[in-house]
Amino acid sequence: MTGHTTAFVWALLLVVGWTLSGPVFHYSDTWQLFINTVTNLVTFLMVFLIQRSQNKDTMALQLKVNELIAAQKGAHNSLIAIEQLSEEELKPLHCRFIRLAEVANGRGATSIDTCRTIPARMR
Repeated sequence: MTGHTTAFVWALLLVVGWTLSGPVFHYSDTWQLFINTVTNLVTFLMVFLIQRSQNKDTMALQLKVNELIAAQKGAHNSLIAIEQLSEEELKPLHCRFIRLAEVANGRGATSIDTCRTIPARMR
């Protein structure tokens, strides 16, 4: 709902209504406090809605990548669900693929074995 035109129209109507009510309330502190409170609450709640949306998008993207890996002949199937690894477990894999790219491009490294140990569940 937050990304739709309807939500924008509601927010716009609230601000316009608040602005027009200023003279009625003599631009009092309460009048200002009202809009400040509402906008702070909406902002606070939007953080959670945006995070939820990003988590859903990330999960969908990971599933699509996993499907591509699973469908590709010769791909490293061990990379499926790699997002479940900790950052420390990902570092050796990242190093390995950096080295692999260097070997493939004929630059620098001559071996991919110089990285730390790959997590056992990824072999």
